[in-house]
Amino acid sequence: MQRLWTPWRMQYIAGEKNHECIFCSALSQQNDRETFIVSRGEHCFVILNKYPYNNGHLMVVPYAHTADLSSLGGAAQAEMMQAIARAIQWLTALSHPEGFNVGLNLGRAAGAGVTDHLHFHIVPRWVGDTNFMTITGETRVIAQWLDDTWSALQRLIAQDVSGGFPATQSD
Repeated sequence: MQRLWTPWRMQYIAGEKNHECIFCSALSQQNDRETFIVSRGEHCFVILNKYPYNNGHLMVVPYAHTADLSSLGGAAQAEMMQAIARAIQWLTALSHPEGFNVGLNLGRAAGAGVTDHLHFHIVPRWVGDTNFMTITGETRVIAQWLDDTWSALQRLIAQDVSGGFPATQSD
């Protein structure tokens, strides 16, 4: 039997667990490249998932630290939907996925890994992207470093005449 080594995962598995909110921590660092924040809006931001399900896995996160979607105002909710739509456009232009999973897991029972700060997942999908590695090896194969994905998204966003999100009136 051959082995596929993924030692980078050990940092997550065995690393010291920080009880600080990962999203609030990323925001407080004010270093978007290091924290993989792709874009910022007035009420929310888009960030790469450091432990992605697939290449280009993004999350849309409100600035407000809340687990309750209904506690967000209408402007924040609307901007989050605009950010999701814009992220799908970016990922489509960047890597031409054949589909997307977009979702929000509210609560641990619903599959939320971070339960106290809600966030939407945008996962690009390709036919056959769930293969034997995930099933038999319990390992995901991610084809691109996060730094490279972040840089490619930054170049793409810089070319976007709308200036990112929220979408402009001309969109």
